[in-house]
Amino acid sequence: MKVYRVIIFNLSSMKFLIILIIGLSLASVFAQSDADSIEVYLIDAYIKPEPPQIFFLSFFTSDVAKSVVVIDGRYSSTVSDEFTDMHKAEIDLEDMIFSGKIVPFVIITENEYGKTFTSESFDFDLPFEPEIKGGSNFIQLCLFGGAIFLLPYPNYVIQNGHNSFSLTKEIPIISFRSSNLNYPAGFLSLEYSYIFDADAKNYLRAGYKKIYELPHLKYLSPGVSLYTNFLGNNGIGLELSAGLFTIVDTFTLYVRYRYNLKPGDSSDNFHEISLGLYSGFFSFYLD
Repeated sequence: MKVYRVIIFNLSSMKFLIILIIGLSLASVFAQSDADSIEVYLIDAYIKPEPPQIFFLSFFTSDVAKSVVVIDGRYSSTVSDEFTDMHKAEIDLEDMIFSGKIVPFVIITENEYGKTFTSESFDFDLPFEPEIKGGSNFIQLCLFGGAIFLLPYPNYVIQNGHNSFSLTKEIPIISFRSSNLNYPAGFLSLEYSYIFDADAKNYLRAGYKKIYELPHLKYLSPGVSLYTNFLGNNGIGLELSAGLFTIVDTFTLYVRYRYNLKPGDSSDNFHEISLGLYSGFFSFYLD
């Protein structure tokens, strides 16, 4: 007679075995997933204000890897050509052309098995206004450069119930850098205005404008200035301007309201509404 020995597992033992198998399978899947990706942890990405234009980049990775940085989707530069988890590079930007002051970049890594990974998009700020270069931008440079330096802007003047047309020209002289760098934190400017059909036609003023960047406008800028018409009308101008939109990433169309008052004599007070182009491209920047 043959004897058959049957090993019987109770129900609780079977449940434990199934849970153990599933847990080991999930751990294997997650471990494989982690092995199939390399995370990039950015440490530094900046340019010093003074020349030369060097981009300082440093980061570490979740595993050893080789790395390359792609700047503005066009310029590629090797960061680490050997496998390491600590990456550092100084990249010369002198021959690179950018259209805006915020420059995006991604980091591409390669693991020991030759598989590549692309990081999320990062960005860095240029501590200077980008130059407009290239043949396709030459005409724009001439037109808008002429608009900035040669052409005055229209201005509407209201004084004692009398309306006059005016031309005004404002030049930012000194700008103060901001952490964002889309626009300066503020700037000092000189402005000359010529009012048609007015007894006192010439006005010269110097002022300071503070810039606040906003989500739905380019910026909002309150300002104060001191003015003179060289004929005894010396006073203070209080203004508010709003940046509407940018043109070729360098010039911003703005609208401005200004109230001018002469202390001790309200008869010479007057209002101004103007439309103009702002650019800090030719301004001297201070930190």
